[in-house]
Amino acid sequence: MPEYWDPEIETMPAEDLKKLQEEKLKQLVHYVYERSPFYRKRFDEHGVKPEDIQTLEDIRKLPFTVKQDLRDTYPIGMFCVPNSQLTRFHASSGTTGKPTVVGYTQQDIDEWAESLARAFTSVGMGKDDILQVSYGYGLFTGGLGAHYGCEKLGATVLPTSSGNTERQLELMMDLDVTAIACTPSYFLYMIETARKIGMNIKEETKLKRGFFGAEPWTEELKKRIEDEAGIKAYDIYGTSEMSGPLFTECSAQSGIHIWADKFLVEILDTETGETVPDGERGELVITTLTKEALPLIRYKVKDLTRKLSEPCACGRTHPRIARISGRSDDMIIVRGINVFPGQIESVLMKIPEVGSHFMIIVDRIGPLDSMKVQIEMHGSAFSDKMSDMMALKRKVSGALKSVLNLAVEVELVEHGSLPRSEGKSKKVIDKRKI
Repeated sequence: MPEYWDPEIETMPAEDLKKLQEEKLKQLVHYVYERSPFYRKRFDEHGVKPEDIQTLEDIRKLPFTVKQDLRDTYPIGMFCVPNSQLTRFHASSGTTGKPTVVGYTQQDIDEWAESLARAFTSVGMGKDDILQVSYGYGLFTGGLGAHYGCEKLGATVLPTSSGNTERQLELMMDLDVTAIACTPSYFLYMIETARKIGMNIKEETKLKRGFFGAEPWTEELKKRIEDEAGIKAYDIYGTSEMSGPLFTECSAQSGIHIWADKFLVEILDTETGETVPDGERGELVITTLTKEALPLIRYKVKDLTRKLSEPCACGRTHPRIARISGRSDDMIIVRGINVFPGQIESVLMKIPEVGSHFMIIVDRIGPLDSMKVQIEMHGSAFSDKMSDMMALKRKVSGALKSVLNLAVEVELVEHGSLPRSEGKSKKVIDKRKI
């Protein structure tokens, strides 16, 4: 019998969930119209009043919210409560403009923690587990989000944050850590560091599970992580604007459960804004149903995914989305062809001679775009024979061209020569002035 954090809610019949969402949506639009000058103005501009929203289908009448809205109203112009009712602030790095500031009431913090407590329970975690949180703490939501969710569950937290990797590995081994939460790229770096210091994560630790997110990753990379570390790798998902990490895959690993009593999910065509059929890829749009400080109406997350409609073996009735396959704003257009870093990773991780690190460099030579992929090889695959290296380059180039429909220059580099990341990895350098 699967374990649930809140069985009544998690296994609620779909029709009852829909009614619950409708009631919460109606309450939400009244709430933001009364408390947020931003949303009142936006609704008025679109000719929609709270009383126009009676069913879930009516959500299409509501305008979208985008990240730029948070920047334009910086720092707290979209908040629905005064600072005196806030418990905490978080903020994005602001690397592409003004940072986005998110505020939380105590109820928001409690809802956030409960969302992750449900998620951790869904993979079999409990009070006997020790979770090493190797996401960054501070303004970034990853560390404190996983931390509070784990404590809500009643498990033990090891708040290592990122960095000081050898010390992290020592603590992982000495304290019998059973689970870890970090970016997939940082965990790859941990595996690599462990090898360098003569440690075998698979054989010398009690690690059983990893919760990886904050950057797109592929099924192929997941398999490589599981094989090398001897763990089960789970998707963890959320965004700083929604709260932070909120959802994971369950033990069935057939998609990420989105708690329907807290969030309303739409998957929309990136061009038309219309709903795509279940199973087709589109842009994730989220409406927060319970947030007090910073509710979001039809927030365009920019992440690309699919909605999964078949029942989940775990018995939970809440909607599921597939692993995030990229971002609509991460797409690279090279000579008129759309390329996503995830496509390249998916190809490379199937080639045994290729290591886990690569870099995409896009440039413009004269009138033409060019794309080069720098690829680290496994140490065992490196050869002094030019013929071996040329054969491997042809193999990789052919595999990439068959998927991308684009000729790509491949540069094989020695293991350890590409930069490592302790946070979100950067896989694309675009040198074009466009």
